[in-house]
Amino acid sequence: MGSTQFGNFHLFKVNQPPGSHYGGCVLRGIHLSGDRNLANLGSILFAFIAILISLVLLWRSDKKHAAVGRREMQMFLVGFIVIEICEIFTVGGIPLDDKVRKGFSAVHVAAIAATCWVLLLNALVGFQLLDDGTPASIGLISASAAVLFIGTGYIALDTAFSWTGHFDPSLAGNNRNIGLYVLYQLFPLLCLFLFFVLEALLVLRVLGEFRPLLYLVGAALLFAIGQIFQYVISVHLCSASNGKVNGTLFETLFTLLSVIVIWGFWSSITEDDWPLPVGAGYSN
Repeated sequence: MGSTQFGNFHLFKVNQPPGSHYGGCVLRGIHLSGDRNLANLGSILFAFIAILISLVLLWRSDKKHAAVGRREMQMFLVGFIVIEICEIFTVGGIPLDDKVRKGFSAVHVAAIAATCWVLLLNALVGFQLLDDGTPASIGLISASAAVLFIGTGYIALDTAFSWTGHFDPSLAGNNRNIGLYVLYQLFPLLCLFLFFVLEALLVLRVLGEFRPLLYLVGAALLFAIGQIFQYVISVHLCSASNGKVNGTLFETLFTLLSVIVIWGFWSSITEDDWPLPVGAGYSN
């Protein structure tokens, strides 16, 4: 595998602040004082808005007493809130001590892996393999998400602070780190793909309806647009704006919109009176 690009982060890093460390575009944002800058005010504001909206969705979910997967959806929203809090201090580019930023970055990466896993399990809850909201369901999701969070977080922290030195080679060259590459880049993508596939099956085969599928397609498109801004357009925006803005601003916005649409999808299939086929296992 040494001759492949698998596990290499060098293709991504030029888009991320501070790009000067990697020969990429330097995201300067707003000058504060001395050599300090508030790099990404737009992302900070959208992340703050995302936290507020997620709290509203948490409250609204709590009011849906008869909704299938109510507690499980709330767990996903809590995970998203953690991601957005970390995003304020990582991609937001707030002036911080380097060690503090590394800590937030590790939690950010771990929260992404764990939250995408929780979202996937939300799709499985719809098939009623376990009764939703029960200690067994909540405990299984919580325990498995905690394992992912701790494992991913440890790898990220060990990489950042060289606790064991095992990941030190990833700090140079192509920044090859198989563990983080799988857990941060591939695993969340796989979880999201399976979530959309499972929910599409639930809607088409169990509910026998097409309309809720529009929510899923909309959420997938919004998320994809955000990723395109993050990984493709970002460096071009940064260069064109002379370091004032990059794609993370729009990635934060479109990810938030995607989460809102996912919540809307969940709300629609747990509250609307769908004509269920005989023997269907999905019920309120």
